[in-house]
Amino acid sequence: MRKLVTLMVLAAAACSGEKAGPSQEGTTSTPSSPASRATLNGDTIVVGMYSDVNGNYYQPAEIEAEKGDVIRFVLKSGVHNVNFLPDSNTIKTGLPPASELLQLPDQTYDLVVTLDEGDYYFQCDPHAALGMKGKLEVEDD
Repeated sequence: MRKLVTLMVLAAAACSGEKAGPSQEGTTSTPSSPASRATLNGDTIVVGMYSDVNGNYYQPAEIEAEKGDVIRFVLKSGVHNVNFLPDSNTIKTGLPPASELLQLPDQTYDLVVTLDEGDYYFQCDPHAALGMKGKLEVEDD
């Protein structure tokens, strides 16, 4: 009986739906996690990540966002990540850390836009040499 109660408590904790707060710059979730909109005042912008007959790419590859928006990178096929390299973003500070490699279809990486106004360049590390790169333009409110 004690094992059953422990399992029920663990299951309830796992299903609690607790979400990351806005203090996190990027969070990764699996397809089994509930798709959620960040509790911020901004929009959610969805970017697909693909490997197919057309190559390896982000769709869209160019994004316009404002502070407080959430960019939701969704793995559609292949294995990809998102990395704002300092080499590609000279004189920029506060760059988000590279995401984990997304490996499961519909796995997501949410990036809360906290960057200053300007252009930021990102890439998929395993596919950068194949042209899997993108641009984020952060606009003033």
